[in-house]
Amino acid sequence: MAATRQVPFFNYPHVYCSDEQQLLETFADVGRRGAFIQQQDLEVFEHRLAEYVGAKYVLGIANATDALHLALRAVGISAGDEVIFSSHTMVATAAAVHYAGGTPVPVDCREDHLIDPVAVEAAITPRTKAIMPTQLNGRTADMDALQAIADKHGLQIVEDSAQALGSKFKGRSAGTFGKAGCISFYPAKTLGCLGDGGCVFTNDDEMLRKLLMLRDHGRDETGVVQMWGLNSRLDNLQAAILNVKLDSYDQAIARRREIAALYQQQLGDLPQLALPPAPDSHPDHFDIFQNYEIAADRRDELQAHLKGKGVGTLLPWGGKAVHQFSALGFTQKLPFTDRLFERVLMLPMNTSLSDQDVVYVCDCVRSFYAVGSLAGAA
Repeated sequence: MAATRQVPFFNYPHVYCSDEQQLLETFADVGRRGAFIQQQDLEVFEHRLAEYVGAKYVLGIANATDALHLALRAVGISAGDEVIFSSHTMVATAAAVHYAGGTPVPVDCREDHLIDPVAVEAAITPRTKAIMPTQLNGRTADMDALQAIADKHGLQIVEDSAQALGSKFKGRSAGTFGKAGCISFYPAKTLGCLGDGGCVFTNDDEMLRKLLMLRDHGRDETGVVQMWGLNSRLDNLQAAILNVKLDSYDQAIARRREIAALYQQQLGDLPQLALPPAPDSHPDHFDIFQNYEIAADRRDELQAHLKGKGVGTLLPWGGKAVHQFSALGFTQKLPFTDRLFERVLMLPMNTSLSDQDVVYVCDCVRSFYAVGSLAGAA
């Protein structure tokens, strides 16, 4: 029997349709001005976003992978340098280290799925030069512990905050703790453009100077090449689109937090599940819920059951943590992450969802575990 309701994991048309008229007007305005590369809309967006997160500088980059790569180059990562990161992240995090010439060193995460500071310190060697925490699923890691480790060992911090724009730890925005922080504007992100996009946050004048050149073929402000660089500029059109999206970003975060609270209300009593921390469950954390990632008993069976009910789900990173990609040369065994990836599953989390959609998803989960609905069938 066909499912009575369809709840896709993500609704890509909504990224455009939710602001269609404004986006059409923006496209026409940029096109009529011929303002395509390194123009006013990008500068406005960079200044607005810097004010939003409390960073001194924001620099638009073509995508978040390039942002990480260039930030690592700007802090001096080169051949033989080790960079420690959580294996529970997209392969792009490790790839950025590789592209910069360094050696990526994956370590375990902990119960909140974020990098484990104890594992970080245990992995430090004389070759370690930086720590790169992934602020996963819209939650910021324990930056006090990580900064203490970095200070103790003379290491740099470069944040992979691709999923965490607006997330905070002790009132400070993700991406603003270390030497640099990197954000993604991929369409499925909390602040998404209509293509690829990213940026780097920094409070350091010298980092800004280097990054400005690195994103533009290594050229300085006079056009003279000073170093090897990339062509990795955020298109002015995408910046203009992001300016539109930024106007309603606080409302988007508020809606995601409402959805997370509803998931907690509907599923929090199930012993078969481990849910992410609920909104406002800890005073140090303000989470934006880029994703709603659970750990579930009989995960594969649950995913198949939900598919049959019309509910889209996703295994993070195709079902493997970075250290499990043997083709890349990794051989580590990370006990907590290995166990987690036998259970981890992402449920739908985006602003196109209605409360009825979320309750339906939860009813389907409860029916799989043969537990009665809390709210009745949706």
